[in-house]
Amino acid sequence: MNTTQKFCVPLKVYYDRSCPLCATEMDVLQDLDWRGRLELVDCSAPGFEDRAAAGEGVTREAMMTRLHARDPEGRWLKGLDAFEAVYAAAGLDRAARLWAHPRLRPALDLVYPWIARYRRPLSRLGLHRLVGPLIRAAGRR
Repeated sequence: MNTTQKFCVPLKVYYDRSCPLCATEMDVLQDLDWRGRLELVDCSAPGFEDRAAAGEGVTREAMMTRLHARDPEGRWLKGLDAFEAVYAAAGLDRAARLWAHPRLRPALDLVYPWIARYRRPLSRLGLHRLVGPLIRAAGRR
């Protein structure tokens, strides 16, 4: 993903709203998205169904396992690639570049699956309370 890419239509982001960590992060990013480039979709909602995604082999279970986004050209972005695109679309280019940084990416590739798997216990520990201020601080730079 190229973080300098500018989105002319919304980036559709599928996330787990039932997770405090995920919900906090996406709420803050949407607040910072003054250009309206993020379209958030709660894939944890009862009755959630996206037939177009399912038709392309992207299941609700996969969306609940790691962040998914669909770019304006219809390409699916998953995991860290999705985070990079989401932060870029929200106008946080510096933070977006961190997700793709060649020296950080190997470590992030190892850590992200663990965070995604244990996001609920991490939320119970209060991690979600730190995420909002950190993202807002990145947005003020």
